[in-house]
Amino acid sequence: MHNAQVRGSDAVDFPTPDPARLRRSYEGGELAEPAVPADPLALFAAWFADVHAFGLPEPNAMVLATASADGVPSARTVLLKGYGPHGFRFFTNFTSAKGRDLAENPRAALVFPWHAMHRQVRVAGPVFRLPADEAEAYFRTRPYGSRIGAWASEHQSGVIPDRTELERRFAELAERWPDPAAAPGGGAVAEGDAVPLPDFWGGFRIVPESIEFWQGRRDRLHDRIRYRRTALDDQGRPLDADPDAAGAWVTERLSP
Repeated sequence: MHNAQVRGSDAVDFPTPDPARLRRSYEGGELAEPAVPADPLALFAAWFADVHAFGLPEPNAMVLATASADGVPSARTVLLKGYGPHGFRFFTNFTSAKGRDLAENPRAALVFPWHAMHRQVRVAGPVFRLPADEAEAYFRTRPYGSRIGAWASEHQSGVIPDRTELERRFAELAERWPDPAAAPGGGAVAEGDAVPLPDFWGGFRIVPESIEFWQGRRDRLHDRIRYRRTALDDQGRPLDADPDAAGAWVTERLSP
């Protein structure tokens, strides 16, 4: 075990590389206005396909930033489960820290940190709950263990005594709703029917007011193109354009 040596207010020596010296020159990519589509979702789809083809693990992983009613921020990684003109969708426990934040302060920001390709996408806007039938449909596609796990972690973000308690709860629920695939006959009952949707679990959509695309360039002269939406109504729809229309966006270049 190495002891950290503290110097001044923030200087700490650890036996690891100095973060301040971990610099790279970003080469090989560019983002120019004439080449970008009028609709940011078309560009997002192209970049998402690039990341998937590149082989980046968990290309749909995104950092979700929320804030409480008091303005206390928090961030964590979640998985994107769908996107389109009406928002970026993800699913979670409503009693979790992020679920409570979104109930109090229904706005959020996303970051897709595709570092291996020197790219990043930022999304910000209001958040709306998905209809229960959409949450139900998605929940039925999840593996059996994940659905039992959602029930076992009913009080997500809450303190538990140890892992044993979590595993005990999982075993109890698995006994209550057995895995059809483990039954004689190999799952004559549809797996999706085995575990019901918890009333504390569902989905959200973040309706983008802005989407920024960041492409790393050499000498820190990075390309930053931001698409900014016109005003939205209380249902997350543009006030002056169809949400499916590219004309609902203004494109701007930002200084790096």
